[in-house]
Amino acid sequence: MAVKIEDVARYAGVSTATVSRVLSGKQHVSQELRERVLAAIQDLNYRPSRVARSLRIQRSSIIGLIISDIQNPFFTSIVRAVEDVAQRSGYSVLLCNSDEDTAKEMMYIELMLAEHVAGIIVSPTDSESDMYLRLLEAGVPVVAIDRRVESVEIDTVINDNVAAARRIVEHLIDNGHRRIGAVIGVMQASTGYERYRGYRAALEAHGLPVDENLVRVGMPRSHIGYTLTKELLALENPPTAIFTGNNLLTVGALRAIDELGLCIPDNVALAAFDEMEWMFLIKPAITVVAQPTYEMGRSAAELLMRRIAEPDRSPQQIVLSAEIKFHESSMGPNSAYRKG
Repeated sequence: MAVKIEDVARYAGVSTATVSRVLSGKQHVSQELRERVLAAIQDLNYRPSRVARSLRIQRSSIIGLIISDIQNPFFTSIVRAVEDVAQRSGYSVLLCNSDEDTAKEMMYIELMLAEHVAGIIVSPTDSESDMYLRLLEAGVPVVAIDRRVESVEIDTVINDNVAAARRIVEHLIDNGHRRIGAVIGVMQASTGYERYRGYRAALEAHGLPVDENLVRVGMPRSHIGYTLTKELLALENPPTAIFTGNNLLTVGALRAIDELGLCIPDNVALAAFDEMEWMFLIKPAITVVAQPTYEMGRSAAELLMRRIAEPDRSPQQIVLSAEIKFHESSMGPNSAYRKG
């Protein structure tokens, strides 16, 4: 027997109006009630629908795009590319921001299920979550972008984070740095874990100890990068170089270094993930991993179009390579810049 909205309301101990407000994304619902409703939806496996299930194949001409942080400029080119491909294919894009919040991401997924979107592209907040399995069970085409989903096999477009992180940290080692700190995003997202793996692999390959006291992990936010960088630089034996795993963490690191009155690279070298336009204004220029963001968005949208057309084909994973752009910020005692 199909679960109804009344069943969800009864299970959560709320009104049907509250359930409707949560599903529609309205803000005037307390966090406590929202969490109760979302838990009830998950426990009961409720899938709201405005259309009879017999009309399921008549999906809308809308695809959903759920990004993990709308304030992160990294996603700008991704969103543009998805929109370009979608419009050429006759689709519109519904953009949602999960804000690195798994509960919020689940709410948007439920909303998209209710709207019968043609498919979803998502930057997952948690690689181990089972919410993506629910999409497959509902027959909704889905593509993961930027981050892997470990809990289920789905179409995926990612950057080779391990290789890129290893290359940029090895560059710091080649420049003479032996005590290298890392400020990296949370490990439940595959990007954070993989960039940590690359950092660790570079040290081990060069016979350097992996000192976990030099590793700081946090949400990819500028104020978090600021706090974690200050912690590293306050150590009795601080790192001579810092690797940041996200452009927002880099912003925080730059602020911390400046506030402490330190100079890059004389006092501390810096190498970072994600090239941003504003980096051209920073002196010295920052050594960065330049990810192919437009290509990531284009590939994900094309994968989704293919999945919509061929729902039974095997899942595909596309792994893109990033470019390392070497600049003065990563100089060290062995640097070619200083020798020149």
